[in-house]
Amino acid sequence: MTRGQTRSAALLGLWVAACGCRAEAPPPTPWRKPQTRPAVVAATGPAGGVQAPTKQDRHDAVTPMPRRDDGYRRLHASFVARAQQGGIDVLFLGDSIIHGWTGAGKRVWQREYAPLKAACFGIPADMTQFLLWRLDNGELEGIRPKVVVVMIGTNNLKSGPTRMAPEDATAGVAEVVKLVREKLPDSRVLLLGILHRQPKYPWMAETVRQANRLLAKLADGKQVRFCDFSDRFCLPDGTINPELMSRDLLHLSGKGYEAWADAMGPALKEMLAASP
Repeated sequence: MTRGQTRSAALLGLWVAACGCRAEAPPPTPWRKPQTRPAVVAATGPAGGVQAPTKQDRHDAVTPMPRRDDGYRRLHASFVARAQQGGIDVLFLGDSIIHGWTGAGKRVWQREYAPLKAACFGIPADMTQFLLWRLDNGELEGIRPKVVVVMIGTNNLKSGPTRMAPEDATAGVAEVVKLVREKLPDSRVLLLGILHRQPKYPWMAETVRQANRLLAKLADGKQVRFCDFSDRFCLPDGTINPELMSRDLLHLSGKGYEAWADAMGPALKEMLAASP
């Protein structure tokens, strides 16, 4: 059996196992028809060949899709419960980098955002399609935050068996912003640029810059504001500043979250002041 066949068999086994507990997942709403079908870029294998993506690997950034792993489902359920409690003025949405506010960034969170009645709805390894499903299934119900902070998309861009082109990944981010605006029409959206990540992949730095240039176009000057402070996490030569990152050079250290709060502070303060 080749390595590709072994991997496909393993993925099939995981899929079958996940289907066995499908009944425990929150009942999904019907998926919206995707506006576009992202082109999947194949990753180069160790021997220089191209690994053909399997069906399991093909993701559509703009179509809501639930994950079946237990960690995702537990966090999603806790976020739905938190939303039902109400009392959220600032909502953070995203992946593990947002989730890090409950870990490495907790001290900064307690000082800067807890007094603002903020809530953190971040799930590690999330992609735009998974966040869309969460937002369609209860995480925005019963709340009317003044500002929604969104950082998502790095996992759509990352290397692996497949990766998405910047225009396809950012189409998913655009859907997230659109859905937030539909469900929370009175809330302002502070869309954050995708941060640079570990230099393992030489193409990633330019890919992130391309994505952020596209994300900047989503700002309308009124309800949606774009804030890109990704370069603050880099040294003058363009490499990632290790003092602001964890050892994987992807997630942030405590100092990194301090830098984030300092960079985002003025924009968030202005948006809160402008909210009714």
